Amino acid sequence: MNQIKSLADLQAIKEKMAHKLQLQGDGAGETRVVVGMATCGIAAGARPVLKAVMDKVAEKKLTNVSVTQTGCIGICRLEPIVEILEDGKKTTYVKMDPEKAAKVVEEHLAGHRVVEEFTIGAAEKEE
Repeated sequence: MNQIKSLADLQAIKEKMAHKLQLQGDGAGETRVVVGMATCGIAAGARPVLKAVMDKVAEKKLTNVSVTQTGCIGICRLEPIVEILEDGKKTTYVKMDPEKAAKVVEEHLAGHRVVEEFTIGAAEKEE
């Protein structure tokens, strides 16, 4: 295992990793959909939400959309959570179910309109 002993060592690692990231592509123009799949998300119904998102993205033949899962997002009381990251912005959808997830794909990903009533901002106003 290499140890970092100087700023020069750190800079060399940074340059090496930057080259690897360039080889993978910069993700420009890609929309990322992230579904929280920690224990709290799964218990709240995240698996069917993830499946609904993946099915609807495939059905709509959306390109430049990647669907991934992550661990804890940190707001368990609002699970299942779906985050959409595009153009440097993040939209957080909360208390999702398969029907809401399909609507988000239809309206947000395909139609480029945020579904405001499912966002964290709308949920915070209700509480």
